[in-house]
Amino acid sequence: MDQCPLCGSRENPVSVALGACSACIRNGVEKALSNALECHARTRREWGLPGENPHSPGGILCDICSNACRLAEGGTGACGLRCNSGGKLVGVSELAGKASFYLDPLPTNCTASWVCAGGTGAGYPDFANSPGPEEGYNNLSVFLTACSFDCLFCQNWTYRQGIFDLLYVQPADIARTVDERTSCICFFGGDPSPQAPFAIETARTALERNPGRILRICWETNGSADPSYFDRMVELSLATGGCVKIDLKAMDSNLHKALTGSDNKRTLENFSRAAGRYRERLSPPLLVASTLLVPGYIDGEEVGRIASFIASLDPEIPYTLLAFHPDFKMSDLPPTSRDQAQRCLAAAKAAGLKRIHIGNEYLLE
Repeated sequence: MDQCPLCGSRENPVSVALGACSACIRNGVEKALSNALECHARTRREWGLPGENPHSPGGILCDICSNACRLAEGGTGACGLRCNSGGKLVGVSELAGKASFYLDPLPTNCTASWVCAGGTGAGYPDFANSPGPEEGYNNLSVFLTACSFDCLFCQNWTYRQGIFDLLYVQPADIARTVDERTSCICFFGGDPSPQAPFAIETARTALERNPGRILRICWETNGSADPSYFDRMVELSLATGGCVKIDLKAMDSNLHKALTGSDNKRTLENFSRAAGRYRERLSPPLLVASTLLVPGYIDGEEVGRIASFIASLDPEIPYTLLAFHPDFKMSDLPPTSRDQAQRCLAAAKAAGLKRIHIGNEYLLE
């Protein structure tokens, strides 16, 4: 839409899915927020998921991620991975997960490739096999098939297809894929958060099977895992030369909830926790932030707020600005323009960040 149906503004493009401009959402216009939540409810139900995070009084608590679902008998969690059967949580566990995995030649197009060991040789020789890009080596990509958020702009939304039919895999199934040319394992998705126990056990198993060699553990996440799991994820990356890549989707709480269906409180808390350990290993960087530049919603103003938050913790933390392409429920928006990317880059610099990168530049128009 070229006009916000709530305030009449034509300043920015408006997605039909949200039915409101970013200003109405940030300002807490009741109709804007209710429209967004109704959209998330419809979207989740399309895939057999609960319309909202279940919080049944007296239900069993699943505390792996920030959704903290309480499941009544027969109820399913927001991610679709666990249900209450006979008073017990059943489904994915530390030893059984839902994931696909494959070897991906390095350097990859991950959000940290411009600063990580696999993409640049940072940390050589302790954490990288060569002083430059690790050509000839592979990353073991582990795509975890579920998410704790419901991003209407999701670029990997097809993972939802057949989520309930996907067969379980065990940590050893993934760990045995590591060969002599595998130098890192990246857990992404979806998101690692709802399957944090499984992902951590998989990483531990792979490292145990491959002692005394370079095998970095990396995470690409929305940062919603319970701190008890998140801290273990950080430890694994810190010890092995891997990166914790956290996507900061929005700083404004209303905008974050409208776009993702979830609060960003846990994400910001976990990002701060990881930032507190950033100086323990500077090369390659332990923590990398990223933000998808969604036209009409994630603009220079929002990026400036995100960048100010990062800079307040450590201005050296690398920040990747990612180009958006129309997809999922926001396929009616245009791709990120070069002008928008440059404005966001300038805003991040003005906030005090020292290391900023525009990713997926080939998508810019």
